[in-house]
Order: sequence, then structure tokens, then C-alpha cells
Amino acid sequence: MADTIDEYIGALDEGLKEAAAKARRVIDAGLPEAESRMWHGHPVWFLDGEPVALLKAYSKYVTFGLWKGQQIKDPSGKLEAGSRRMASVKLASEQYVDEQLFADWLRQARELEQES
Repeated sequence: MADTIDEYIGALDEGLKEAAAKARRVIDAGLPEAESRMWHGHPVWFLDGEPVALLKAYSKYVTFGLWKGQQIKDPSGKLEAGSRRMASVKLASEQYVDEQLFADWLRQARELEQES
């Protein structure tokens, strides 16, 4: 089990490693004030102690998830609803990382946290 986000991403297979690294850069840029750390075995970004975004690797893709993702306006239809209020998108390679779209989702996620 990885102790750091760098170790977590570094241990992934090549295509997933590139997808996770690119998604991480987008998340870091979109949530510059967030604290990022390993939580429950995968990378999570927190604002004021509340989880906002995550990356979680599976065998064929990396999930980019948002805790309040079901409240995010997503005209692209790419966010898939998950449990509770979460929503996510599966990244099979770095080509699935849509920097502009994800930046908008992160902006909305940050605004949702500021409203709470």
C-alpha cells in the first residue's frame, strides 16, 4: 500500500499512471488551496477538512470522483452518479482527461464547499 500520492501513481501500469498523473495536475491546479493526501488507500483532496475530489485506480481505469458530484452541472453527461452525493468519471488513458471540463467541475466543487 502506498504512503504517498507519488508512490500510488508511480505504482500504476503505464497507461493508468499517465491518466492519473494528468488528472492530478488538473486537480492540483483547480484546487490549489486543497490539502491532498492518501486516505482509505487512495489520493483525496480536502478543503477545510472535507473531502472534495479523489483518484482511485482499478485494473482498467482510474476514477476521478467528486464528493458532491451529483450537484455539479455537467452538460457533457460524462459524470456518472455514485453512492450518496458522489459522481465520477472513468479514465482509461490520459486522453480521457478533459482539462477544461474537469477544471469547471472542480470550480463548481470548490463553490459547493464554500456554500456549506
